[in-house]
Amino acid sequence: MPTQFGRTRLKPFVLCALITSLVGLANAQDTHASNDAKFRTNVPTTAIKPVSGQPGGAVTLYSPDSAQDASNRTRTPIKHVILLIGENRTFDHVYGTYTPPKGQTVDNLLSKGIVNADGTPGPHVGLAQQWQASQTGDFQLAPTRTSAYSNLPSINTGGAPTQPYLSSAAQAEAIEPGLPTDYYPYLAEGGTGLPNDVVDTRFPATLPNAPVDMHASISYNDYANSPVHRFFEMWQQLDCDVSHATWKNPSGCRADLFPWVEVTLGAGNNGKAQPANFSDQSTHEGSTAMTFLNMAKGDAPYFKQLAEEYALSDNFHQSVMGGTGANHIMLGFGDLVYYADANGEPAVPPSNQIENPNSQPGTNNWWVQDGYGGGSYVNCEDESQPGVAQVRKYLKSLPYHAFRHGDCKKGAYYLVNNYNPGYLGDGTPAPLGADQFTIPPTKQQNLGLLLSRHHVSWKYYGEGWDGGKEDGEAGTFCNICDPFLYSTQIMTNPTLRAHNQDLNNLYSDIQNGTLPAVSIAKPDALLDGHPASSKLQLFEGYAKKIVDMVKANPKLWDNTAVMITFDEGGGYYDSGYIQPVDFFGDGTRIPLIVVSKYSQGGRVVHTYGDHVSFDKFVEANWDLDETISRRSRDNLPNPISLPNNPYVPLNAPALGDLMDMFEFHRHWHDDGSVAVTKN
Repeated sequence: MPTQFGRTRLKPFVLCALITSLVGLANAQDTHASNDAKFRTNVPTTAIKPVSGQPGGAVTLYSPDSAQDASNRTRTPIKHVILLIGENRTFDHVYGTYTPPKGQTVDNLLSKGIVNADGTPGPHVGLAQQWQASQTGDFQLAPTRTSAYSNLPSINTGGAPTQPYLSSAAQAEAIEPGLPTDYYPYLAEGGTGLPNDVVDTRFPATLPNAPVDMHASISYNDYANSPVHRFFEMWQQLDCDVSHATWKNPSGCRADLFPWVEVTLGAGNNGKAQPANFSDQSTHEGSTAMTFLNMAKGDAPYFKQLAEEYALSDNFHQSVMGGTGANHIMLGFGDLVYYADANGEPAVPPSNQIENPNSQPGTNNWWVQDGYGGGSYVNCEDESQPGVAQVRKYLKSLPYHAFRHGDCKKGAYYLVNNYNPGYLGDGTPAPLGADQFTIPPTKQQNLGLLLSRHHVSWKYYGEGWDGGKEDGEAGTFCNICDPFLYSTQIMTNPTLRAHNQDLNNLYSDIQNGTLPAVSIAKPDALLDGHPASSKLQLFEGYAKKIVDMVKANPKLWDNTAVMITFDEGGGYYDSGYIQPVDFFGDGTRIPLIVVSKYSQGGRVVHTYGDHVSFDKFVEANWDLDETISRRSRDNLPNPISLPNNPYVPLNAPALGDLMDMFEFHRHWHDDGSVAVTKN
């Protein structure tokens, strides 16, 4: 039975610790989508790891009185921007039943008639119909569809915890500093009550071919499974073919193979043979990708409140098909990074780490090499490489030229999924090798270097950083999320390396008036909202604490924007338009909320954007007159679109700079730039 905070849980702490420890050992050996990075396997054992005090403290780098400091020289009233990044939720998964304030429109499941407000299938549910398909040889971007599902495969528990990871609100508060007080009970509630890797009997046994309303079956506070979110898998799930293009969908992506990819491959196989007696539950996912939260029924209440009060984008996207690491890298570099030698030049990775999405003989879509302990690099300039020709052929068929013809450097093997970064937090190079799944350090240009050259202050606040030891909050720091851990120039320079800080540093900077101009903040694995290892309401709590702190400082609130988004959609279905920019993406839509006194009113903004739009905002707001590099996506123009089709850029590929998320009520110059504001 549901309780106030979720489902009934077993109370004894010893039993909880024993079960979660076993879950952690099991997850370390499988290919769950919830086990997409090494740090996430620490979540189940959080309760039994000693805590010697919360990391952080008052560390101040930003000196606003410095003669060279350009942090206050902005073209708008915004002097500080804080980007908060959660994990793995598409726009429709969160805002699928959101109804905006009067006078605003939104593109979601409800507005399209795919679902009704009560979560049941709507009159146009056929727009989200899912299909089965066949790939028995080389990788196919749009495999031959065989038949529509009569009923979707049953949802699986996967890696969602049987019991909550922590035993009480008091224990949660002793370990985790990142929540308002009234959110701590949520960390000690919401276990599934079911074993891992079985059919999730909390959901109906028979699922129609339609998005699945989670609210009808489980509490908003309950843990649930995580769907596959990897590079070639997402390309395939989106089923892109220009022969199916329309005026409102010129990319021809039909997004109709989500469950099929889940049940035929899941989160990869690390090169192993297909198991005997393989079924649609063997990948431990089922149709998890088709589930959505129901905001109309009370789910995600804080994010609903923010959308109603401030500005929401319904056309913001993950930059890269797939998962966490690559999307954070794209945010930091405006490009993906490649396997490099000591001089920063392209090199060839170990063979077991190269993607091969061709099907193994005798199987339907069980690939040769792909997985978090397997293939994650692709040489996308070489069409003889597995999977490459199909993506490049599709890009060439589009009615516009892809950015830099795919943005693939000759001989470069790009990291398209999650591997550990090239440096440890103390600046030590991370161990490399065929069994390490770590990308070598890179000398490619990034946002931190750009800001430093222009004397604009910045910090990356990664919860659990703990002075570079990466062991805060029981080791749940997200190393793959910090784009600057990949950078040789930053991590070998003590001054630049010190721009990496912890959550409590963010709190003290907000309260002490030492906040830098540009801040990127990442919660730990307990609070990031990632399915199975976290819950969305925990990321809501993380965001709320920071927003409330900013608003409590009147001087800071007067000139600060807090942007809240997600790294990627986590593999969940989304009905929105996708603009292929280059070989790597874009992928599905993700929420973006901008909280600022200049973003009030509940507007829904339709301008096309992705993570690199944040880079473009920073460059425009601080008038840098320079992009990250000549290869980075911030070189793309702002979109031009028609009023009756605002989601599709006419000048594709194009990315917005987020300026229209604000209403500054100031005149604009003829060149379209915001008038300069003075201190």
